[in-house]
Amino acid sequence: MKRLTFALPVIFLFFIPRSTYAQSNEDMKAMAAYAAPGEIHKMLAKSAGTWTCTVTMWMAPGAQPMNSTTEAKNEMILGGRYLQQTNTGSFMGQPFTGVSTTAYDNAKKIFVNTWIDNMGTGIMVLTGTWDAASNTITFTGNEVDPVSGKDIPVKETLKIVDDNHEELAMYSTAGGKEFKNMEIKMVRK
Repeated sequence: MKRLTFALPVIFLFFIPRSTYAQSNEDMKAMAAYAAPGEIHKMLAKSAGTWTCTVTMWMAPGAQPMNSTTEAKNEMILGGRYLQQTNTGSFMGQPFTGVSTTAYDNAKKIFVNTWIDNMGTGIMVLTGTWDAASNTITFTGNEVDPVSGKDIPVKETLKIVDDNHEELAMYSTAGGKEFKNMEIKMVRK
């Protein structure tokens, strides 16, 4: 059995295509460009710091808003490649913690955002584009409806008002129609 355990990785290595080992100069340059933080990563880094967040949520179209205040701590991680945000506060009288990671994928030329929190067990993944005219990233993707277990479309806009103010709006879908279900106004501490 020990010989089989050793032999399987060796056999696997034998069958790896030779092109995996033989990288051209162009391939190496592309890989280096993919890995290097650039100007957009520097833009994301401007959000590093601690923020006070005023949150307004609507659970359904026309519902009364629920308000809360949270704190967000933003930091660039992994050599300035990703912006990680940790949110703490309370929601509906319960302690709340959420973690977001925002990336800019140099190869795909898109933003990628993930969100997890202690109010669920899934991961929301959104992709987005930058609009320089409005200083806004618009993200789209899906979130799970915990009642049906099915994905529903979601959209987020993150507007960078200035170095000390940002605004996030989230739009969900109910009855096949998009509605604004969350607004967060962030002020740097």
